[in-house]
Amino acid sequence: MKKRKMKKVATALTLSTTLFAAGGMASANESGNWSLSPEMGAELKSSISASNTPAFVKGNFSSEKIKSEKDVEKFFQANKGTFGINPKKELIFIEKETDELGMTHYTFQPAIQNIPIDQSQIILHVDENDNLVSINGEFHANSPSKVKQSKKLTKSQALNKAWKHIDVDRKQADRKIATPKGETSFLSEDQQLVVLEENGEYSLAYHVTMQFSEPYIANWNVWVNAENGEVLKAVNEVHDVASTGTGTGVLGDTKSLNTYFYNNTYYLFDVTKPMAGVIQTFDNNYRTFGLPGSYMTDSGNTFFSDRQKAGVDAHYYAGEVFDYFYETFGRESYDDRGADITSTVHYGSNYNNAGWNGNQMIYGDGDGFTFTALSGSKDVVAHELTHAVTDYEADLVYEFQPGALNESFSDVFGYFVDSENWLLGEDVYTPTIPGDALRSLSNPTLYDQPDHMNDFEVLPNTRAGDWGGVHINSGIPNKAAYHTINAIGKSKAENIYYRALTVYLTPNSQFTDARQALIQSAQDLYGSSEANSVASAWDSVGVF
Repeated sequence: MKKRKMKKVATALTLSTTLFAAGGMASANESGNWSLSPEMGAELKSSISASNTPAFVKGNFSSEKIKSEKDVEKFFQANKGTFGINPKKELIFIEKETDELGMTHYTFQPAIQNIPIDQSQIILHVDENDNLVSINGEFHANSPSKVKQSKKLTKSQALNKAWKHIDVDRKQADRKIATPKGETSFLSEDQQLVVLEENGEYSLAYHVTMQFSEPYIANWNVWVNAENGEVLKAVNEVHDVASTGTGTGVLGDTKSLNTYFYNNTYYLFDVTKPMAGVIQTFDNNYRTFGLPGSYMTDSGNTFFSDRQKAGVDAHYYAGEVFDYFYETFGRESYDDRGADITSTVHYGSNYNNAGWNGNQMIYGDGDGFTFTALSGSKDVVAHELTHAVTDYEADLVYEFQPGALNESFSDVFGYFVDSENWLLGEDVYTPTIPGDALRSLSNPTLYDQPDHMNDFEVLPNTRAGDWGGVHINSGIPNKAAYHTINAIGKSKAENIYYRALTVYLTPNSQFTDARQALIQSAQDLYGSSEANSVASAWDSVGVF
């Protein structure tokens, strides 16, 4: 989730545009009434979407200029009948950003009674001449003017309800450890009053987040009804490469490491990167509790022992992934503000997994058959750190199609960082079987993933159901990425994917929204030829 201050605000013209929504394509006539394309056999009037699914609006707007959030407020006010939004009551201004192309992006959060609707954004995109060129996001045009509940719980009461619901002792989760720069805790908590939308129902709730490493790795998001204290939804969003785990064994190569000398000891603690924080690596001593563990150290600055190899890889590859994002996009750590990058190796006994838990990365050693030490794979490390980038940008919800996009973008950037082949995790997966991998971008079906919407798997939103198929159905956008990269090349593709992730995608984006976000990013950066190639890539997997 983006950690930004919110300012209240809220912004217009006569339209002649095209709308891309989850149900198909719609167009607007001069009176501002929307109608779906004829083959859909339905109409959509006086609102962006009949549901609360994301939409993408682009086209020729009027000549009125958008120079500030106040102009955006006037725009929505003038087009109230079309968008179904009262900007003074239903939008909260988040930020205004100008990118390297000279385009300016105004981000708002839909609201009810000035309370933000959670996991939703609306973004307006303005060209270098201050002309509005496109709008996308979760519009919530049919949301009520008021929520049914009143706020009776305090933030602290909601936090206590959340801790009780997950059945964890907060004191146990708040373990403090000593670091070369002083003592720190790896417990993080936050509570925000929001409106939660679930299946068309809007509830006043506290969104409570709890990130900790004891007694297990957790990134809990819990929504507590602000009136009666009922837990409406609870998800532990620890992002992992796959439910069965991923990783690599140490390959035996020698690496140059950035370390830190303190009190006659060398630490895997890198202060050399152009960032406010550090890159640091810990050893958890084969436990499933006590994260982040103890610093991996050496008295002679030669980390050669078998015990140290997993830490060497985790530390080195974390630095390489930082360098990739910094040198390619100018991004300073996963939050673009220089946050510490923390890795822990030797997590658990024979643990066949790697993960990002909202605070840090963890790597098991594998059981020697399914996986070897997972930190040895550069694309796995890149996959995990991209989850962190996604958390701070699009904040894609980790379920169903948004969750599959979350996984896919991590896989795709795993390829961009380590483009030796189209495989993910091949260095660490089944070490006794050469040539296989955890997933393939070029041929997802090799590893039981669909590569076309005809084979999309409808699964329950449970852990056993892969949270609605986030790892399984990611094969479809992965195959679209493969076609895109083959058509226009890696350099252009990575810029297009980064722009889509950081500019256009919103928390509940579906596959069709990702398609349009990538097409628009290609158009912004390179023009119609590349945009058409992106469209063709998604057409080939049945996403229109």
